[in-house]
Amino acid sequence: MKNFKVSIIGVLMISLLFIFIKTSEAQNKKYQIATIAFYNLENLFDTIDTPGVRDTEFTPEGKAKWTGKRYYQKLDNMSEVISKIGSDVTKEAPAIIGVSEIENKQVLEDLVKTENLKKYDYHIVHYDSPDRRGIDVALLYRPEYFKFLNSASRRLKIKGKPDFKTRDQLVVSGLLNGEQIYLIVNHWPSRRGGEKRSRPLRNAAADLSRSIVDSIFNIDADAKIILMGDLNDDPVNESVRLHLKANGDISKLSKGQLYNTLKKFYDKGIGSLAYRDSWNLFDQIIISQSLLSKNTSSLEFYKSGIFNKNFLKQQKGRYQGYPFRTYAGGVYIGGYSDHFPTYIFLVKELK
Repeated sequence: MKNFKVSIIGVLMISLLFIFIKTSEAQNKKYQIATIAFYNLENLFDTIDTPGVRDTEFTPEGKAKWTGKRYYQKLDNMSEVISKIGSDVTKEAPAIIGVSEIENKQVLEDLVKTENLKKYDYHIVHYDSPDRRGIDVALLYRPEYFKFLNSASRRLKIKGKPDFKTRDQLVVSGLLNGEQIYLIVNHWPSRRGGEKRSRPLRNAAADLSRSIVDSIFNIDADAKIILMGDLNDDPVNESVRLHLKANGDISKLSKGQLYNTLKKFYDKGIGSLAYRDSWNLFDQIIISQSLLSKNTSSLEFYKSGIFNKNFLKQQKGRYQGYPFRTYAGGVYIGGYSDHFPTYIFLVKELK
């Protein structure tokens, strides 16, 4: 989050982003701009075999031959990406980032201590989930910009499936630039067994997310809410559209609906992950209408993006252009993740 002097002269001729960065002699205003991001870190496991968790694959003796060298290379790779998300505009790492597919709090503590991130002093909000693979979601934040107030972990339970286990949904409240916001970090059930067969699980996850949103609205009808995560569904799937009630068209938002900031990318065929020669956009950031006020005296949504720089892509072969991942076909290739990060910018005028 940085301060910029900007001019409102010629607003119809230049983009809002240009205005936030440039300086004019005629009328000076100062703005703060913050990057809020989400990143699926694709199996960020330590090298220790944890009893009761299906993590044996990610040990030195396991199928992945997950050695200390590979683990620390993974940390360096992930931290490199995080440090650059939104930096074209802010010149620094995100103020807040939600993450998924992390094994425990220790891997996050190792991550934020890497050379790329240690100067940002990221703090961690994390709870252990009951997921059978032992993976969780978490939130990283920079205390110079975000003041943590409260957090909770909400468990998804499926009627008739007492043994069902998945990632909990993380709810965090705090002050961003002195203004209250709520963040919900998700990793909804996968499509294992087929999209149609597994659909009810994601619909149920969406119902839980929506109940969290509604409980916040019951306290504050104008609450600023950011829901992010790997939803394992696209913006057009019923879990997102009908159960979560997220719409990607600002002009058609009805009362109580959420705005899907990334649907426009999906409509153009741009995704955050690729599978069988097609793109999906599972990594979504969805916001409440209060962040669309067009009033920069309070926090306002400016734009969204998919962080898909060339260094994050396969450079050749059959999967050229796909995310450059850590393993491909069971073979270690030393890449980053099978997902691209997504992000939004929030802006606010300084008095």
